[in-house]
Amino acid sequence: MKRTVLPRRFVPAAASALAVAAAVLVPQALPTSAPADVTAAQSADKHRDDFVIVGHRGASGYRPEHTLASYELAARMGADYIEPDLVITKDRVLVARHEPEIGGTTDVAAHPEFVGRKKTKQLDGVAVTGWFTEDFTLAELRTLRAKERIPAVRQHNTVFDGRYQVPTLQEVIDLSRRLSRELGRPIGIYPETKHPTYFQQQGLALEPELVKTLNRNGLNRPDAKVFVQSFEVSNLKALRNQLRVPLVQLTSSSGAPYDFVVAGDKRTYADIVSATGLREVATYAKGLGPAKDQVIPLDAAGNLGQPTALVANAHKAGLVVHPYTFRVENNFLPANFDSSAVAAESGNLFGEIAAYRKAGIDGLFTDNTDVAVAEEAEAR
Repeated sequence: MKRTVLPRRFVPAAASALAVAAAVLVPQALPTSAPADVTAAQSADKHRDDFVIVGHRGASGYRPEHTLASYELAARMGADYIEPDLVITKDRVLVARHEPEIGGTTDVAAHPEFVGRKKTKQLDGVAVTGWFTEDFTLAELRTLRAKERIPAVRQHNTVFDGRYQVPTLQEVIDLSRRLSRELGRPIGIYPETKHPTYFQQQGLALEPELVKTLNRNGLNRPDAKVFVQSFEVSNLKALRNQLRVPLVQLTSSSGAPYDFVVAGDKRTYADIVSATGLREVATYAKGLGPAKDQVIPLDAAGNLGQPTALVANAHKAGLVVHPYTFRVENNFLPANFDSSAVAAESGNLFGEIAAYRKAGIDGLFTDNTDVAVAEEAEAR
């Protein structure tokens, strides 16, 4: 039997999510540093490869997303970066949630003191009903606890419902620094500005607070292990003049950036990923974060098809390509990588990642860092 030698970054994960589970159940209880002999050994063998593995919302295949436990598990599994999606509170504190609406990812609905906060708002032109971070102070958010966003697919994650708070960006940075020391390799952050036009319309722009936080932490420099990403364009162009870290233009397989819609610009994401569009992206960004079906679309049967020209055109423009999102459940895999008809069962994520690596991608976003790291090791 062929022996797989895992890269150094995988060692702290003890080779399995189960082995890590006890260690990250209560992140605050972990020691602030590893034993000196372990730290020295890890530091002597830091991860050096160029393929970027991003813990998408942390290790959200194993813990409720955007919690310190999720981020920590992703790092221990070997992620190069952890990804906080940034929204903002009433008192202008950046916190990590996938959307401004938090009814689906916290227990806010179970708090009678907040029943009057439930509202219907226009989020990027779509009516959304729920509770919104900008209507809460940080102190109020601290009284809530996170829960699994997709329990029908990830029922195993619901055992952790109610155990973790909504973290601030500063707490994510502090965690990345502690784990960098403990694991003997740099753990980067890959923040996304969520719905920037929406928050600007609320009078709570995300970008000034992001710039302040990066500056305050000494992370606004070209060699910092930081990427900043957005599905919109105008805020990335503005940030280019304020940040020295690389920017990443996110794209979707349908629709258009909402700032384009508001401005009456008729261009779509399809225009952005054209050869001409990618050359423009390269004037303000260093990377592209496409939906994975923009790299390899599915055929009529739902099977993985043939790669498009996107990766080649992006590389020609000087951009790295980090597609999203690679998940192990059949629900999210191409049909030819499914293991069964049961959506929540695990399929062949190894095979899907291998196909995308063959297409030339430079990294990826994944909910299952352990699988991505193991696939990378096997590919060597």
